[in-house]
Amino acid sequence: MTATVTPDTGHAGTHGPHAPPSGWRRWVLATNHKDIGTLYLIFSFAMLLVGGVMALLIRAELFKPGLQIMRPEFFNQLTTMHGIVMVFGAIMPAFVGFANWMLPLQIGASDMAFARMNNFSFWLLPPAALLLCASFLMPGGAPASGWTMYAPLSTQMGPGMDLLIFAIHIMGASSIMGAINIVVTILNMRAPGMSLMKMPMFAWTWLVTAYLLLAVIPVLAGAVTMLLFDRHFGTSFFNAAGGGDPVLYQHIFWFFGHPEVYIMILPAFGIISHVIPAFSRKPLFGYNSMVYAVAAIAILSFMVWAHHMFATGMPVSSELFFMYATMLISVPTGVKVFNWIATMWRGALSFETPMLFAVGFIFVFTMGGFTGLILAMAPLDVAVHGTYYVVAHFHYVLVAGSLFALFAGWYYWSPKWTGRMYQEVRGRIHFWGSLISFNIGFFPMHFLGLAGMPRRYADYPAQFTDFNQIATIGAFGFGLMQVYFLLCVALPVYLSKGENKSEKAPARPWEGAQGLEWTVPSPAPFHTFERPPVVK
Repeated sequence: MTATVTPDTGHAGTHGPHAPPSGWRRWVLATNHKDIGTLYLIFSFAMLLVGGVMALLIRAELFKPGLQIMRPEFFNQLTTMHGIVMVFGAIMPAFVGFANWMLPLQIGASDMAFARMNNFSFWLLPPAALLLCASFLMPGGAPASGWTMYAPLSTQMGPGMDLLIFAIHIMGASSIMGAINIVVTILNMRAPGMSLMKMPMFAWTWLVTAYLLLAVIPVLAGAVTMLLFDRHFGTSFFNAAGGGDPVLYQHIFWFFGHPEVYIMILPAFGIISHVIPAFSRKPLFGYNSMVYAVAAIAILSFMVWAHHMFATGMPVSSELFFMYATMLISVPTGVKVFNWIATMWRGALSFETPMLFAVGFIFVFTMGGFTGLILAMAPLDVAVHGTYYVVAHFHYVLVAGSLFALFAGWYYWSPKWTGRMYQEVRGRIHFWGSLISFNIGFFPMHFLGLAGMPRRYADYPAQFTDFNQIATIGAFGFGLMQVYFLLCVALPVYLSKGENKSEKAPARPWEGAQGLEWTVPSPAPFHTFERPPVVK
């Protein structure tokens, strides 16, 4: 969609009665959507580094057979907390940070609908993160039940499990408030002339994602509350001896858990749907079909949860239903991949860093999608369930999928945020280093899984050594590339003060970029739209 703006669009400056507060008050009491978006992004990157250190400790242990640097109990605590920190602390808050920054700019709104609630929803996250990290200091250590917190393991863990349950409740409350804010902002605060079917794709993907959050976060809250009651109040929701059912926990968790996968990937689809048209210098191919595909993914995501449970002994009729429903959900996803490729077809392509990450996203996400189709086949899934094949699959979808899209979005929009251009050569080094080391790290895991190496084991037979060593080398390379991004790409942009240190960004740094966000100066003013722009 192209958006033109009437000449009388006002951009407020940073002076006058509404000048931004300064010092610590600007951040602690932030109500401006840009500042809160920045806080979310800083928090999520910090949690990415915390979760990444845990991952590298896991890979260091697996470099050789036998126990090298830790006890198996601590190894299982690391695998559990790595997953929780990455999902709830890194990926989800990062996309909310992008939503805070970009949605008001894209739809011509002055800010988010509920500015103080926006501040509160962010400041719930740091205490929750402290609870997660503090669980390592509790008697018995952090939870070691896997990130899914399956009963009955989770009902037998020490007090660290209670901290995890409280942290998930707090993060869930933050997500629900953020989702309400996004829904109200998109539905009520669009610029005059911007109908729903003229909205940018990022706004569409976030509208659907926010509805998913409102639907499934309360389900997760119910699951962990039942866990808490089983642990301390004598109930037997998941205790077979008291008439409960441990498999019930899996049903409830995965009814949250599978839509959650799309909560972490739909905003990524939105980002890619902006980057590819901009660097193909063409409008997005099949905008309407993209919108319908997003809605179809959201609806179907509620009908596939038990494909995580093929190994629990469910009836064949149920296995068939969930198998076919899972295959069906690949159709709207395939529509999106086809539309991105069709957008690039015969376009005037250029491959700056945002486009490199977007094309890399399509490549690795499609690979993850194919392994997902394999796991959708119940007989095959029973064979590789609980092996490293599953680890390979979801890291291709989540690390390569969500994270590569986030980097594409950062390189694409950061000139608008900071008023500075990143150094292109350093961006390309970050991309190629990340893409190559990621595939070195995670591709061998497919072979490990097919050969039968189980997940969450601190030791393994000697025949798995070579592939594990390759995977560990790749994982350390991937981790180092993200530190390189922080020190050599992001910080120079954010900290540069003079014209010499970093190139100043024009209002529209990318020739093919379209949308309201490119009609405001770079960096975007503290108060963006004094009067709503009129979209023609």
